[in-house]
Amino acid sequence: MAIEVFNRREIKYMLDDDDKNALLSIIGEYMNSDPFNKDGKTYSICNLYLDTEADELIRKSLEKPVFKEKIRLRSYGTVALTDKVYLESKKKYDHVVNKRRTAFILSDVYEYFEKGIIPQNPEVKMNPQVMKEIDYIMNFYNLKPKVFISYDRLAFFEKNNSDFRLTIDRNIQSRRTDLRLDSPAYGQQLLPEGKWLMEAKAFKAFPLWFVRFLSSRKIYSTSFSKYGTEYKNYVLTKK
Repeated sequence: MAIEVFNRREIKYMLDDDDKNALLSIIGEYMNSDPFNKDGKTYSICNLYLDTEADELIRKSLEKPVFKEKIRLRSYGTVALTDKVYLESKKKYDHVVNKRRTAFILSDVYEYFEKGIIPQNPEVKMNPQVMKEIDYIMNFYNLKPKVFISYDRLAFFEKNNSDFRLTIDRNIQSRRTDLRLDSPAYGQQLLPEGKWLMEAKAFKAFPLWFVRFLSSRKIYSTSFSKYGTEYKNYVLTKK
């Protein structure tokens, strides 16, 4: 069962191919691969980010406020209308992320976006409290799908510390048309060839082996945002 509610710190780093390969050469000693990474291969994540007509949420986020929030619809790979997807709220306050999500059938969530009526589908177990909170945000801002962002991911969980997780993403693509999760993943590349975005995620301190790895490779944190980068590129194309 997918985790629906959690809190954690999320710190981002930019890796090149050599950094990524060096990490993968030692990571098996400390972490287990996500079951989605079959045979060590990446898996695909697709997202629809919701925003106001004037892109208010992402514009506020880029101002780096103490508190910010976003709503997105997520699937694992390209899905059919009858498949399960996840509607998520993600709030960040003072570097701590609170993520809450609930399951939907894709056709139901499309109808919800169009009509604003929360569906009651016996085929999926919805979290009513999370849905109530998301519905409030949706109506308060009058949100609608604005951006599609997909990427290929490697994910790992530390063997002796379930609190610590690493994700490494590449092939980050975005588009502002064809905003459907049942359409193939394609769009504008947000990272140069050979670059990977790594996120270290934990509520408590990062493990010593990971800190030593970062130090040895001179890898420093970055404020890179997938949606933020997409929006800045979008604004540049309008000038």
